[in-house]
Amino acid sequence: MMSQSKVYSLHDAIEKFVKSGDHISFGGFTTNRKPYAAVHEILRQGQGDFIVEAGPAGGDWDMLIGAGRVKAYINCYTANSGVTNVSRRFRSAVEKGEILMEDYSQDVVMLMLHAASLGLPYLPVRLMMGTGLTDYWGISKEDREKIDKLPNDKFVYVDNPFNPGERVVAVPVPQIDTAIIHVQKASPDGTCSIEGDEFHDIDIAVASKHCIVTCEELVSNEQIRREPCKNSIPSFVVDAVVHVPYGAHPSQCYNYYDYDNPYFKDYDKASKTQEDFEAFLKEWVYDTGSHENYLNKLGATRLIKLKTVPGYGYATEICKEVK
Repeated sequence: MMSQSKVYSLHDAIEKFVKSGDHISFGGFTTNRKPYAAVHEILRQGQGDFIVEAGPAGGDWDMLIGAGRVKAYINCYTANSGVTNVSRRFRSAVEKGEILMEDYSQDVVMLMLHAASLGLPYLPVRLMMGTGLTDYWGISKEDREKIDKLPNDKFVYVDNPFNPGERVVAVPVPQIDTAIIHVQKASPDGTCSIEGDEFHDIDIAVASKHCIVTCEELVSNEQIRREPCKNSIPSFVVDAVVHVPYGAHPSQCYNYYDYDNPYFKDYDKASKTQEDFEAFLKEWVYDTGSHENYLNKLGATRLIKLKTVPGYGYATEICKEVK
């Protein structure tokens, strides 16, 4: 029996499965395996007003925040690690009150996303107790009640039914509309292989109503089944597969390419002001028009230099002395 192909172009996948107002989440971790090609396409198409489960985020969400596409932001950390301590457009939006932002600890955010994949109604934790994360709310109850896709409470205290008198923190479980994940390999039926750390990607793929996967390599259904122990995401949770080589650039993609540090430095400099940030997006996102043109603008030599060296796991030059 032939499996139905879920292969889309990047434009068509974003157009069909990403809607303004969606509760949305991305895979990856700060500067690692972030779905930048999909982010660029969302920027080009104009969707926004997102309710976001960001997890450990970087320039991916910073771009969308700077472009005014995010309404409410659930987060634990947003930065291009090693270049920017706190992403600049994100910080500016929070300081100016231009975005609703709620802060949870990173461990709780990850557990919330895992709870979503399990279909739990809420998640009891001891984490965050005795800290400012339970003393203060970033998004008020009044603001929460105005947004259907946000829970009315950041958390509530509940009694542990197995240990009367003990209070624990009950946090909400995200109801994710769309997840977007970049992987190393995927097949037309939607089966995915993630190499290296999987982060929270499997959880959001399972939890979301719709899941878009961009991949470095599109391989046959038969090929990806030859070593099933290496597969991470099952086909039945994936709606769209998009072949997008270097789809995580400028972040790294384990076993394929390293992160582009000069690009991150240029973005850090440009994102210091809204004017320079918008000029950066115009040059690298809007004017390129497509991921293919974006890669052409980067140039073959630049991309080749980012290729990881087997045995090292990162990009470097190996010089041998001839004696």
